[in-house]
Amino acid sequence: MTVGLWTTAVGSYPKADYLLQARNKHARGEISAEELARLERQATEMWVRFQDEIGMDVLVDGEQYRGDMAAYFAENMEGFAISGLVRSYGNRYYRKPIAKGPVGRRGPITVDWWRFAQGLTRKPVKGMLTGPYTIADWSFDEHYPSREAFVMDLARAVHDEAADLERAGARYIQVDEPAVSTRPEELEMAIKAMEVVTRGLKAHVITHMCYGNFELVYPGLLRLAVDQIDLEMANSNYDLLAYFQKHPFTKYLGLGVIDVHSHVVETVEQVKQGIRLALKVLPPERVFVDPDCGLKTRQEDEAKAKLKAMVQAVREVKAEMGIAGSPAPGKLPAAART
Repeated sequence: MTVGLWTTAVGSYPKADYLLQARNKHARGEISAEELARLERQATEMWVRFQDEIGMDVLVDGEQYRGDMAAYFAENMEGFAISGLVRSYGNRYYRKPIAKGPVGRRGPITVDWWRFAQGLTRKPVKGMLTGPYTIADWSFDEHYPSREAFVMDLARAVHDEAADLERAGARYIQVDEPAVSTRPEELEMAIKAMEVVTRGLKAHVITHMCYGNFELVYPGLLRLAVDQIDLEMANSNYDLLAYFQKHPFTKYLGLGVIDVHSHVVETVEQVKQGIRLALKVLPPERVFVDPDCGLKTRQEDEAKAKLKAMVQAVREVKAEMGIAGSPAPGKLPAAART
C-alpha cells in the first residue's frame, strides 16, 4: 500500500578526516589503492548503518569513494583526460574532464559499490549516477562536432550503467542533472538525453536539480523522462511551491527540507513547517522528504543532527495525519515519464 512521506537523502555525506587524509596520501602515492578502498568501505558502512539506525526509508551510500560528481565518472570512462583544478563554487574545486575522443564505459562503474552498500541493509539503496548533460556541461570538449553529439554519447553510456544497476537489483536509480536548471536554453537537449538514459528501465528513476533558473525551465522540466524530481526547497524558503499552484507538479517530489548551507541544525518544528507547506499542493503519497543537496559540506555531527531532525519531523507529521509508518515500496505506481 502506498503511504508516502518517505525519508531519503540526495546522495553525498561528509567524509571523515581519516578518509580525506587517506585520499591525499593515495594521490601522493603513499598508500595503495587497496588500502584507500578499505577505508572508503569503512566510511560507507558507517553512513549506511547510521541511516538504518535513525529509520530512514531509502538510503544512499554517501559517495565516500567519489570526489567530484562529474570527474568521478570521467575518470572511469574511455575518451576522457582529466585537467587541472578549476573552481566550481565557493572554495570548492574539481579536476575538469576533457573529452579527447569518443566517450563510453569500459565496464560497470558504480555497481560493485552499490552491491556493497545494499548488502549492509534491508532498506533499498539508491543507485547514484551523474546525468549526461551535467557531465558534458562540466567538461571541456576537444573531440565532438557539437555539444549535442557529446551529450548523446554520454546518455548512451549512462543508460548502460543504469541498466546494469537495475539488473543488479537496484529499485531506485537517481540520475543527477544539476546543470540543466542553469541553462534553460538547452532544456530540450537534456530532455532528449534523459529519454535515452531511462528507456526501458523499470526502476523508480529520480533526477536531482538545484539552484538554477527554475522559473525559466518549469513546467518544461515535467517532460523529463523520470518518475521523480528532487528539488531544493529549504534554502529558498520553499518559494518553488508557488509554481506548483500555477502548473500542477505531475511527478513524485523529492522535497528538500534541510538547509545544507547553514551550520545551524533545524528544529523538528521547522522541518515540520516545511513539510506542511508542501502538503498544501501535493498529496503525501507523492512526496519523499530529504535534505537540500550538498550535505557533504557540513561537519559529520551537523549532518547527523540534521538528518535526525528530519526523520523525527516526518514521523510526527505522519502521526498527526494518522498515516501509518511504512517502508518505501519496491516499486511505486508509475509517474508520467514524458
